[in-house]
Amino acid sequence: MARNILRSLIENDKGELKKLEKMADKVISYADQMAALSDEQLQAKTLEFKERYQKGESLDDLLYEAFAVVREASKRVLGLYPYLVQIMGGIVLHNGDVPEMRTGEGKTLTATMPVYLNALAGQGVHVVTVNEYLATRDATEMGELYAWLGLSVGINLAAKSSFEKREAYLCDITYSTNAEIGFDYLRDNMVVRAEDMVQRPLNYALVDEVDSVLIDEARTPLIVSGATNSETNQLYFMSDNFVKSLDKDDYIIDVSSKTIGLADTGIDKAESFFRLENLYDVENVALTHFIDNALRANYIMLNEIDYLVNEEQEVMIIDPFTGRTMEGRRYSDGLHQAIEAKEGVPVQNESKTSASITYQNMFRMYKKLAGMTGTAKTEEDEFREVYNMRVIPIPTNKPVIREDHEDLLYPNLEYKFNAVVSDVKNHYEKGQPVLVGTVAVETSDYLSRRLVAAGVPHEVLNAKNHYREAQIIMNAGQRGAVTIATNMAGRGTDIKLGPGVRELGGLCVIGTERHESRRIDNQLRGRSGRQGDPGASQFYLSLEDDLMKRFGSERIKAFMERMNLTEEESVIKSGMLTRQVEGAQKRVEGNNYDSRKQILQYDDVMREQREIIYRQRQDVITSNRDLAPEIKGMIKRTIERQIANHKGMKREEALEAILRFAQTSLVAEESITLADLNGKADEQIKEELFNRALSVYEKQVEKLRDEERVREFQKVLILRVVDNKWTDHIDALDQLRNAVSLRGYAQNNPVVEYQSEAFTMFNDMIGAIEFDVTRLMMKAQIHDNIERERTVHEAHTTAVKNIVPGKANAVSFENIDRNDPCPCGSGKKFKNCHGRH
Repeated sequence: MARNILRSLIENDKGELKKLEKMADKVISYADQMAALSDEQLQAKTLEFKERYQKGESLDDLLYEAFAVVREASKRVLGLYPYLVQIMGGIVLHNGDVPEMRTGEGKTLTATMPVYLNALAGQGVHVVTVNEYLATRDATEMGELYAWLGLSVGINLAAKSSFEKREAYLCDITYSTNAEIGFDYLRDNMVVRAEDMVQRPLNYALVDEVDSVLIDEARTPLIVSGATNSETNQLYFMSDNFVKSLDKDDYIIDVSSKTIGLADTGIDKAESFFRLENLYDVENVALTHFIDNALRANYIMLNEIDYLVNEEQEVMIIDPFTGRTMEGRRYSDGLHQAIEAKEGVPVQNESKTSASITYQNMFRMYKKLAGMTGTAKTEEDEFREVYNMRVIPIPTNKPVIREDHEDLLYPNLEYKFNAVVSDVKNHYEKGQPVLVGTVAVETSDYLSRRLVAAGVPHEVLNAKNHYREAQIIMNAGQRGAVTIATNMAGRGTDIKLGPGVRELGGLCVIGTERHESRRIDNQLRGRSGRQGDPGASQFYLSLEDDLMKRFGSERIKAFMERMNLTEEESVIKSGMLTRQVEGAQKRVEGNNYDSRKQILQYDDVMREQREIIYRQRQDVITSNRDLAPEIKGMIKRTIERQIANHKGMKREEALEAILRFAQTSLVAEESITLADLNGKADEQIKEELFNRALSVYEKQVEKLRDEERVREFQKVLILRVVDNKWTDHIDALDQLRNAVSLRGYAQNNPVVEYQSEAFTMFNDMIGAIEFDVTRLMMKAQIHDNIERERTVHEAHTTAVKNIVPGKANAVSFENIDRNDPCPCGSGKKFKNCHGRH
């Protein structure tokens, strides 16, 4: 059965290759026609293709001619002419799959054909590389070809400004690293002005070294975070001092629902304490959050019941079900820090995640995704399951004649490295170039010291300086060259053989241990024997290597010790050993795949939520309409939630709680009393409160006078609240994920638990957003100078400005004329600022 499956897979590849070869032959059939065109006629083809595409021809229809145009242009501009196998690889890339092409087969040139074809649609093509050196090199070299054909090329680098990035993304073809595209996407969804966004909708990505980007780096999500600064921590203590100074009449508490809010007298005191004109201005969204948490910490959360302070001065949450402390858990949304401030213990600085995404979900957002590498077949299942991409091995242009020797196994590291140094020295003395691959930087440093002692001159690469790295790798094929490199160093750069090296046997590759992934070993081997060159590869292993220790080398070690062999006799060389090592590698690869799959399952939950929030943010940012219907909808749903929250309570208590909500969040405190609610059913109360709220809303809007100001105020209000709550929500999801990982011990599926709780938390966050928008809309003191901060980070720091302990108290307000600038630094006249108290 297994043999039949294997045969069908091989036959499938054969069938696919025959089909690709047929298509490539059709491209070649246009060669003479294109060669007969003048430069101007060939260049005019780009405009012709664009027009044909606009009139309804598909990119597939244009493929044969477009590929033929690129081939001919490439010959004229670069002096390179794509082979049949490169055309085949290009077709696979256009189809959104992965052609597996060996090192030295010209992947960079292969990419020019699908990149050109897809750029004709005018929606942008992203060529993604693993580092900025390769992005710049490829954009510069291949950019000549694209520019000659009339297409624009941009390079997106981390150091560029937003304006420069936008220019790069607006080009037909954009070269970038995977990390920079991911961070730009996250940052674009944190800005509050449409003109500050840099990316267009994600169309077609062609990823170079696709296994490195989509497999190796997939376990590390991209995170945009900002550490909470010391000023923020001071705000926790200031808010705590403020709420401790309040009388019972200054706040309204609802014990049953554990909610609390300031009464009018409390609001007046807050404005006086923090020297504000109006506490509920949209500028003070963050500050009201601090005060709300301080109120909850002081008057709702109880020491020895909800939490305790341990001997290390840490606030520990008490599990209400078991009465035990919950190790490693913290209250989210800033409440934990508020309790720390209340108890006078150090407030822990936390790095707050503002946005995050995995590479898997980042690249799955493209309309079409393709990638190329020399080693992808071992990860074929993952490419198919996660990215819906097939891996199609493309034959080499010339047969591979490299000799791959069986692994050599030594009992310990010392014997192994003695053999490696001896082998390298022999090749060096013969003049044959050697590339020594190491798994770790420490190993390369150790081996370098050994080679110095043995009198062998060499270069060391540690994958740190990409530019110098590429230069060294290019020279690694010269006569007498010895290069030590970590396995990934210099990736993407060809090693060309120097004069006379072919006759010496080509480049010899020596591996000092097996990597946990077969792919990385194959990449190292593939450095030698490019384009039909001779070459050799040899791996040296020891029973003390990490991989060998992890997979039962103890029996072999015991056997060798019993035999009491000398160093020369103790080496084992066997095909069975090589197969055993590969079996161990397969098990590790399986474990790593499971780990990446689990990360993706967690991120898929956040992906759905992230897409909803980002879509709604985008709608607000780009909208030119009046957002009143959305805000009124939020007000209505907030009223409905509040009334629903008090069902099941005694009627008198429920009405008192609803009244408290109305007074603190909807209308002026003195404008509503219990008599207005008594004797009414819930539906009537909803209608009564909604009508009163609408009246307040209209009065608020009237103060803004014109439509432009109204729209700006609405955007400011919604975006600040959404960004604050979303940032807190991401943080809470991080903590939830850490918490649910332990539930596997109770035979519960952590991912299912995470999905369920994350869904509840998301709904709670939506409710909290709508509540805050309602409260701020109703209570804000409207004025003219409404401005949107440019990103969510600035919004977080707004509340901290001019509210730092010591500073406000040190300002003298004596002998100041009413029309002088206020000494607090607000920029307002004294009579309109601190002079009004």
